[in-house]
Amino acid sequence: MTDARLRHGRASLALSFFVQGVTFALLVTRIPAIQDRYGISDGLLPLFLAAVPILAGVGSVVTEKVVARVRPGGVLRWAQPVVLLALLGAGAGNALWEAALALGVFGLAVGALDASMNMMGVSLQRAYRRSIMLGFHAAYSLGGIAGASTAWAGAHWDLSLLVSYLPAVVVLLPVAFIGSRWYVDGASVEKGPGEAQGKGAASVSFKLLMPLCLVMSFAYIGDSTVSNWSAKYLQDVLGSSEQLSTVPYNVYMVTTLLGRAVGDFGVRRFGAVSVVRFGSVLAAAGFGVVAVAGGAWVGMLGFTLLGLGLCVIVPQTFAAAGRMFPGASDTAVARLNVFNYVGFLVGSPLVGALGDAWSYRGAMLVPMVLVLATLVYAKSFGAEPARYGGGHERPHTVDVG
Repeated sequence: MTDARLRHGRASLALSFFVQGVTFALLVTRIPAIQDRYGISDGLLPLFLAAVPILAGVGSVVTEKVVARVRPGGVLRWAQPVVLLALLGAGAGNALWEAALALGVFGLAVGALDASMNMMGVSLQRAYRRSIMLGFHAAYSLGGIAGASTAWAGAHWDLSLLVSYLPAVVVLLPVAFIGSRWYVDGASVEKGPGEAQGKGAASVSFKLLMPLCLVMSFAYIGDSTVSNWSAKYLQDVLGSSEQLSTVPYNVYMVTTLLGRAVGDFGVRRFGAVSVVRFGSVLAAAGFGVVAVAGGAWVGMLGFTLLGLGLCVIVPQTFAAAGRMFPGASDTAVARLNVFNYVGFLVGSPLVGALGDAWSYRGAMLVPMVLVLATLVYAKSFGAEPARYGGGHERPHTVDVG
């Protein structure tokens, strides 16, 4: 594989991360509008929010099986258009069952998309022999900023969901599909198509992977709190307007972009363990500020700290799984990705239930404590490759500038 082909593959994968950032931001920042459009009650809303990660987990599990025959690039090529069309469906319906159908399809497809994107990112990082994973997630954050800004404009001009979503889908769907022509799987440097799994898949030890699974869950409990409740928190607790309530997610995505843009350099300089520890402490401080905020702008400061802290944890968790199981990284990533949705599944209803039963301010302390618990497992980010049979499997790599 030529260096140019790897660079093209890296750029096309970054584009897919960007598109997904736009798509997801358009969905989560307009949750209050979706709730109003379909008449979803406050009691029913957590069930809708929980259904998406449950189905996404199913999609991730199915992807683990599919990539044994079809490489991750093939899964991603078709999953991304389905996610975009499901977003459009969520903005076009009127009946409750239409919302349920659109969000269900969105969940299944996004599970396949997330798993396949991160499989490809891990394999490309291995081919590059240096940290590049945070760069892909920086592209996702950039997309999130674009999506949240579009959502803000929709709220500002009082546009319908369909009118807000349609231009983005019309532009991004063909861009993503054309960009998929240059997908490259770094594992093909060392193995032919369809050979990257197999006996390696059986070698993934769940016991060794479990610390990373817990960290992934903790991080996504924190992330889902921002994604699903920041708009409602600012509007209902801090008394902001609907227009201003779309801003916290945008602020969060800006700071995750900044953190991830320099994060790879931090990992190369200080190591993954130190970067993850620093991020955990900073994210916990952010939740603390959000919990005690007396107004919208102090809340913004808390979401700023949250973005800077949480942004490094998830990409490094995927990268650590790839290092731990270099001969079965697709399987490890797919299984780890399920805990992405475990975090969302736990985080959304947990914060909602605590907010209703106690207070939303108090509910913010729960993800704060869980993010701090990452410190206990930080050493797993420096783990050596797991042992297969009689020795270590170390992949052949290509040094690419």
